[in-house]
Amino acid sequence: MNLRVPPEVRRGVRDAAPVALGLVPFGLVSGVAAVEAGLSLAQAMGLSVLVYAGTSQLAAIDLLGRNAELVVVVLTAVVINLRMTMYSASIAPYFRSFSARWKALCSYALTDQAYALAIARYADEQLNAAARRRYFLSAGFFIWLVWQVCTVAGVFLGTGLPSSWGLEFAVPLVFLGLLVPVVSDAPTVAAAAVGGSVAVVGEALAFPFNLGLMAGAVAGVLAGVLAEELTGEVPDAGLGEVEN
Repeated sequence: MNLRVPPEVRRGVRDAAPVALGLVPFGLVSGVAAVEAGLSLAQAMGLSVLVYAGTSQLAAIDLLGRNAELVVVVLTAVVINLRMTMYSASIAPYFRSFSARWKALCSYALTDQAYALAIARYADEQLNAAARRRYFLSAGFFIWLVWQVCTVAGVFLGTGLPSSWGLEFAVPLVFLGLLVPVVSDAPTVAAAAVGGSVAVVGEALAFPFNLGLMAGAVAGVLAGVLAEELTGEVPDAGLGEVEN
C-alpha cells in the first residue's frame, strides 16, 4: 500500500522536531513533579491531557501538592495562560475559513511553539486553507505527543527515585531556567521582580487558600504592562522558550 503523506504534514513534523526535543527535560520534570505532589499516573496524565500547558501545568501541580483549593488552582492556571488569547487573536485570520470542528482542534493544539512555527510558515501567502491546517495540526500534535510521552516517562522515573533526592526543588529550578533567558528588558525585569516578590511574600505570610502564586502572577503581569507604558519598550514574546 502506497500511503502518500501530504507535504505540509511532513514539513510540520520536520519543523517541530527540534522544538519538541527541547521539551523533553521539561516534560520529564512535569511527570516527576506530579509524583512528588502525590498524583497517580492516571491523575498526572489526566492533568497533562486536559490542561496541556507546561508552565501552568507545573504551577497547578505545585498547588495541588500543597492542598490548595481547586478554584485557586484553576484561576492560577488561567492567569498564567492569558497570553494564549493574544496568540489566538493573532493567528485567527489564518483559520477564518475553517469549520468550527477544525478551529476547536487547532485551539487545543495551540502552544507557544506551535504558534511561532505556524506564523513563520504562514508568511508564504501561497498556502491554501487545507495546507495551513495540515501544517499547524501536524506540528502541534507532534509537540503534544512528545510532551505526553515525556510526562509518562517522568511519572515512572519519579516513582523510582528516592525521596532523599529532594524532588521538590525540580519545579522551582525549571521556572528559574525559563525565567532567566527572557528577562532582557525593563518590562520583563519589572514583571519578574514584582511577581517573584509578591509570590515569596505571599508564601511567607501564608496567604489564605495558597493565593500567593496567583497574586504574584497577577502582580507580575500588571507590573510588566505598567513598565511597558512608562518606558515604551515592548517585551520579547519569548517564543523560543521551553513552554507550552
